Amino acid sequence: MPNRSSRLARLACALAMFGLLAGPAPAADNYPAQTIKIVVPFVAGGGVDVVARIVAPRLSEVLGQTVVIENRGGAGGALGATAVAQSPPDGYTLLLGTGSTHGTNSSVYARIPYDPVRDFEPIALLSTSPLVLVAYPAVAAKSASELIALAKAKPGELHFGSYGTGSINHLAGELFNGMAGIQTNHVPYRGSAPMLTDLIAGRIQYAFDGVSTSLGYVQAGTVRLLGVAGTTRSPIHPDSPTINESALPGFDTTVWFGLFAPAGTPKTIVDLLNAKANAALKAPGVKESLNKLGIEAAGGGPQILAGRVKNEMQKWIAIVRDKNIRVEP
Repeated sequence: MPNRSSRLARLACALAMFGLLAGPAPAADNYPAQTIKIVVPFVAGGGVDVVARIVAPRLSEVLGQTVVIENRGGAGGALGATAVAQSPPDGYTLLLGTGSTHGTNSSVYARIPYDPVRDFEPIALLSTSPLVLVAYPAVAAKSASELIALAKAKPGELHFGSYGTGSINHLAGELFNGMAGIQTNHVPYRGSAPMLTDLIAGRIQYAFDGVSTSLGYVQAGTVRLLGVAGTTRSPIHPDSPTINESALPGFDTTVWFGLFAPAGTPKTIVDLLNAKANAALKAPGVKESLNKLGIEAAGGGPQILAGRVKNEMQKWIAIVRDKNIRVEP
């Protein structure tokens, strides 16, 4: 018979094995137990950053945990998106993704180090807003249809700006040209601010810009609003018709922002974050703060955001191919 010491050894081994099976509860059960970081893959001060800083404090309140913003810009949002895709899937590093990180980048960049679908778990669609068509005030056009007529009368003479080659407003400009049958020249910039500076100075004639970033200039009269690029009128510009209704039926370039987690994040965490993100969007002051900037709160389940990603990725394939738009990393 085995001696007493060997029986004790086997008992200790069994207890140790049981301890492994019934040890500390998974991290998901205690989530969130530490600070949550939302990576904004663009520089501070832009539309993505503004939405993040409106929503994050309310998300912190409903989660009962600190939520911080980290700006990590570069490569059309690809640097920040890549960093989150490579982070542990524990719910503590999230991404505020956009139609660039999860749409246009996969078409215009020759290579990106992440997959917009495979490498992320959609959490919630936070906001939507249309781009707007703005022009240098001295341009002989007061509407989208008049701009089209002017471009047809002066083929190749007008210039439009963008945030950079392959950016959402570059593609919007190319879509506009294609649907209108006009020829104008693309001038890329490093973001909205330098583009608007040249637009105000008359060095370019028109551009598509975010409704929030252009708002102050439109109100000051330093740029002229010609039309809204969404399918419905903007609450902040109710008297300005959409390009869809006034000039080009079917034209739609809407900007959206959504919250993503790295792939493999437990469903319990994704579901919790979705519920809390929806609650944050309904918190007092959030909708009002967004609406003042012409941005609409969204919400809904993870599948809503997943659908946006799918549609955005498919939308730009043809225009990118036809215009041979390609960006080398």
